[in-house]
Amino acid sequence: MMDHLSSSTLRPPSCPSLSSCPLPCAPSSLPEPPIACLGMIILGAVLIQTIAVSVSFMYFNQVISKMKESFSRSSVSCLMNSNPPSGLQDSGSEGKKDDPCWQVTQQLRSHIEKAMEEKFQTEISKTMTNDPTSVLPLFAPAVRGVPLPKVAAHVTGVASPTESSAPEGSRGSKGHLGERVRAWEGQRGLAFLLNMELKGGELLVPKAGLYYIYAQTYFRLPSTGDTEAQEPSGEDGAELVQYIYKKMSSYTVPILLMKSSRSVCWPRGQEPGIFSLHQAGTAFLQPADRLFITVSNASTMDGRASYFGAFLVG
Repeated sequence: MMDHLSSSTLRPPSCPSLSSCPLPCAPSSLPEPPIACLGMIILGAVLIQTIAVSVSFMYFNQVISKMKESFSRSSVSCLMNSNPPSGLQDSGSEGKKDDPCWQVTQQLRSHIEKAMEEKFQTEISKTMTNDPTSVLPLFAPAVRGVPLPKVAAHVTGVASPTESSAPEGSRGSKGHLGERVRAWEGQRGLAFLLNMELKGGELLVPKAGLYYIYAQTYFRLPSTGDTEAQEPSGEDGAELVQYIYKKMSSYTVPILLMKSSRSVCWPRGQEPGIFSLHQAGTAFLQPADRLFITVSNASTMDGRASYFGAFLVG
């Protein structure tokens, strides 16, 4: 009976006999996740990141396109609008600099001025070298009945103008007053030479006749550094003088044709003072005569705004 109870107790209810039922398996550890699942997770993360980057790129590209279109429309509207906003007319320069329309128009204006200046400088230089009458209307034969001069010259100053000679008011060893202006430009810019030569700062006369002679010199006086409330140091003023001389081959001493003078005060403050002298007249000249300019103080002369010329009247 005990054997029967033990066998029935050990036998599971679902088994008819002990021999026909398998023994229970021993417990085992849980299986590790397969490699395929890990690969799918990584692939999904990469896919999500790719989609996010693509969406971000498309969004920012659209925003940039809208900004470009908006800027283009605003630039065109600034150029088409001839009347600036009323607020910009009354506001100061700081307010104008912050306005987009003002910036666009200023950049365009600067570019146009630079391009036109380079183009005109090149064209004028070429034209003046070949045919000065096409640029200067005064010398055109069909303008107001003025005949075309056979002899003419117009020379302009340069940045470093002069060579020091005798001071103003005393004659040097060469017999003239002032300091010689030797640096003149006869080919570039508005300068030209028509049947005349420029040598050593002198215009050579090729033909006898009555000539109209003119000259302008600019002077840039340095500031004394004194304010208006203070007394200037040193002298109160300066004497600016311009001379036009004629040198003849038959006479060793130059002959003074014209003289122009001006008394000025030394500039105060921070900015230099700019003054000009101009004179013109007629003189009868012979072949091989030479014309030249002298000034009282060559070191203060601004050659960039000075010129000198002559042409045959008859």
